[in-house]
Amino acid sequence: MKFRRVRAVTRKEIKHILRDPRSLIMALAEPMLMLVLFGYALTLDVDRIPTVIYDQDHTSQSRELIQKFASSRFFQIVGYANEYKSIESGIDRNKIFLAVVIPPQFGQHIAGDQSAPVQILIDGSDSNTASIALGYVNAVTRTYSLNLRNQGQNVHAGFQTAVPVDSQVRVWYNATLESKNYVVPGLIAVILMMISALLTSLTIAREWEMGTMEQLLSTPLRPAELVLGKMSAYFIVGVLDTIISVVVGIYIFQVPFRGSLLLLAVTSFVFLFGALCWGILLSAITKQQLLAYQLGIVTSFLPSFLLSGFLYAIDNMPVPIQVITHFVPARYFVTILKGIFLRGVGLEVVWVDFTFLIAFSLLVFFAATAKLKQKLA
Repeated sequence: MKFRRVRAVTRKEIKHILRDPRSLIMALAEPMLMLVLFGYALTLDVDRIPTVIYDQDHTSQSRELIQKFASSRFFQIVGYANEYKSIESGIDRNKIFLAVVIPPQFGQHIAGDQSAPVQILIDGSDSNTASIALGYVNAVTRTYSLNLRNQGQNVHAGFQTAVPVDSQVRVWYNATLESKNYVVPGLIAVILMMISALLTSLTIAREWEMGTMEQLLSTPLRPAELVLGKMSAYFIVGVLDTIISVVVGIYIFQVPFRGSLLLLAVTSFVFLFGALCWGILLSAITKQQLLAYQLGIVTSFLPSFLLSGFLYAIDNMPVPIQVITHFVPARYFVTILKGIFLRGVGLEVVWVDFTFLIAFSLLVFFAATAKLKQKLA
């Protein structure tokens, strides 16, 4: 392998890139556009739930319970109902998601130290949001019930009693529990995988369609030199995309960055190398630009989005799907990014995932080289 031949192919590809400035601008602007769109639109936060109150008691006790819901940031009281029909109509029209029904004699039961039921109506069409909302409701009612019990004990005992267990919750790594801090690092991996694979998926196929591949075959150029030369030109674009994605994540979305910038750079470069070689491999296999582009989308974006753990927990997937996720390189890069951004971990923690990234990159590089050798034969 001679560096002079690699450099010649790299210069040739850079000229191809510069001759099409619109594609270059799109390649650089697309990561920022996708980050902004997905970062703001794709949120897992469940708060300000549209809530309606149906108070059939109208006592100080019922008003106190209503105040508990009103003071919580997870609920937004949008109105008060006078009958069940209006609640049903609001849920059917997607104007409300939850209704709190306080039955008659609610305050009387509380004053008599009796059990006082409260009815909660939730729109279960979105099961995930409904289960989260139910957890919030249980927390509010549990706190209200505990306060009532303590007040009752204080009245009967005649002195202030202490709470038996005082739990204090401390959230590590994402203290504000904002989903963007969880989504954006994983989204960077998905974007880089897709952009990198698509950038190089057209390179070899374009040579075959334009009839210039025969000219390359007549030169002393070796397959490994051809792969490295074509990959190097787009590697520069990939590095710029990486920098843009990280800067947008840190300074626009305010995602905390607690890890090593050097480790982030090294792991990103290894991941980029593998993703770019994957696009070259697809291009060498198909020899058609349209087919290579379609395969690039199917094999890069979809697995990275669905099977990397970026959004959906891998442990909750069926066992056969969990096995398949081990062949998705974005899975390991997502783990590394979240560890570097949120936890500030080092190589001693993510070395297993980093090893898998290196293995993937080398495997794809040698596979692309072997495929080009078959073309040369």
